[in-house]
Amino acid sequence: MRGLKSYWQLAKAVAWRAVGVSFVGMMGAYALFGANGVLAWNDYAQRLDARYVQLSALRAEQAAIANRVKLLDPAHANPDLVDELVRRDLGLAQSDEVIIPLR
Repeated sequence: MRGLKSYWQLAKAVAWRAVGVSFVGMMGAYALFGANGVLAWNDYAQRLDARYVQLSALRAEQAAIANRVKLLDPAHANPDLVDELVRRDLGLAQSDEVIIPLR
C-alpha cells in the first residue's frame, strides 16, 4: 500500500510540473508568434511607415486648404481668386472668354 501511495504522489507531482512547464511554454510561444509577439514587430513597423507617408500627404493637403482659406479671408481677399470662383460657380463668364479649369 505504501508503494501505491508514493506512486500517486509522484504522479501528481509530475503532472503539476508538466502543467506548469506547458503553461510557461504556451506563454513563451505566444510572446514569440502571437498577434503582438516579437515576430509581429516587422509588420507593425511597415504599417507605421505607411501611415507616416499618408500623414505627410494629408498635412500637405491641409496646408493647401489653409492657404486657400487665407486667400479667401473676407478682410483682405485675393481679387483674382474671388473673380475666378465667382465666374466658375455662378457662370458669369462672357461669351468671348475662354475658361481653362485648373482642376
